[in-house]
Amino acid sequence: MACVLAAPLVSAQPRIVELPGKSPLVTIRIVVTTGAASDPADKPGLAALTAQMLGNSGTKAMTFKQITDALYPMAAGIDAYSDKEMTTFVGQTHVDNLEKFYAIMRDSIVSPGWRAEDFTRVQDDQVNALKVGLRGNNDEELAKELLYSLIYAGRPYGHENLGSLSALKTMTVADLQEFHKRHYTQANLIVGLAGGYPAGFAARVKKDFSALPVGTADRPELPQPQALSHSQVTLVEKDTRSVAWSLGFPIGIKRNDPDFIPLMVAVSWLGQHRESGRELYERMREIRGLNYGDYAYIEYFPNGMFQFEPSPNLARHQQIFQIWIRPVEPQNAVFALRLAIYELDKLVKGGISQDDFEKTRQFLSKYVNILTKTKSGELGYAIDSAWYGMPAYNGYLKTALAKVTLDDVNRVVKKYLRSDRLQIVGIAKGAAAIRGDLTSGAPTPIHYNATKPQEILDEDKKVERWPLGLKPEDVQVVPVETVFEK
Repeated sequence: MACVLAAPLVSAQPRIVELPGKSPLVTIRIVVTTGAASDPADKPGLAALTAQMLGNSGTKAMTFKQITDALYPMAAGIDAYSDKEMTTFVGQTHVDNLEKFYAIMRDSIVSPGWRAEDFTRVQDDQVNALKVGLRGNNDEELAKELLYSLIYAGRPYGHENLGSLSALKTMTVADLQEFHKRHYTQANLIVGLAGGYPAGFAARVKKDFSALPVGTADRPELPQPQALSHSQVTLVEKDTRSVAWSLGFPIGIKRNDPDFIPLMVAVSWLGQHRESGRELYERMREIRGLNYGDYAYIEYFPNGMFQFEPSPNLARHQQIFQIWIRPVEPQNAVFALRLAIYELDKLVKGGISQDDFEKTRQFLSKYVNILTKTKSGELGYAIDSAWYGMPAYNGYLKTALAKVTLDDVNRVVKKYLRSDRLQIVGIAKGAAAIRGDLTSGAPTPIHYNATKPQEILDEDKKVERWPLGLKPEDVQVVPVETVFEK
């Protein structure tokens, strides 16, 4: 069913995106178009902490325990997550429970309780998510998130969404209340509704959320990331068994740009997330057995460790091209990095073939159906499309793919991609030794446990000597304890 946008995105009133249907399940997505890019400079993580306080605490009318007890028999809950320019609250319930559920979800945003005990719990949770969950237990996501922070250093995107440990520990309820007052406004609000909600419900939602201040829409100034003259590497020293690599650079393109679809085809061919048969996956994992997975992206894709498809409502005005290599045995770490850059260079110089183009285009035409297979996913992408000012994503993508040509794809590859001037992050034990391998210019051969075809061994000789152009001063080693500390 076509999306109904009840108010244009230039409106200062709450905007409603509707996907009415006959399903007895009703999905509500509340998107506030603010996030880490609007964090005060001295309070990184404030947007994320505010979101968790609203989504996981009490309201003025109900304590957190009362809300938990009320939601349990409904088999319902409220999930909250915050990115650079969007903060999202999502829940789903049976239409029979809609009134009770909606009242809780509405009051979480409009009339939060701000109780001290809730704040302490939520603050501790966010500190642990950053210190233990990301920095301590997830090397691969840590490399990805640090890559973004380095590329955007000194800019609104230049800090981890969760913030820094030192800043989080100093935040107060008053800080959250001020952020809520300033940014949780009608001008920043998009409410998405899907399913069999009753007639008149959308109008009531719009009226209820008019209780928020009118405000003005967040429009953070987003200067371009600093251009690199040559590649740079940050190695995080950590007691870990394998090496995780992330590498990339900013690209001046986003989802509603004409060149996005052809570039999407090229990057899908190179390394579609969690898909076998892609170039990086085939050359690194299948042929050489280097690691578990090798993927490429042109849009932010967090939590790739746990998801096959990206989440909606992570829309951004700035994106990067990124390759994710996960995980590699230490003795093959530098070879794996060289191989990924070697394959990227092949793409930049040679493009993709007609046969690969057709297969990838056909795959993407079907893949979009997976992204919008649930009402919640469809609703999320409808909100994103409204934010970007573009048609519904499913139909838009299929129409654009039907028109794109191989020449379009290979043109944008040369325009946007490169194999030099890379920002590279590695998480490893023995980072000093890896630094030496990266900067010595000496070959770093792969170590096999089984015989390989001669053509692969011949290619390996090229890869192990692939020039990285790195000097000792281009590679810094930092202890993991310092990452996202300040």
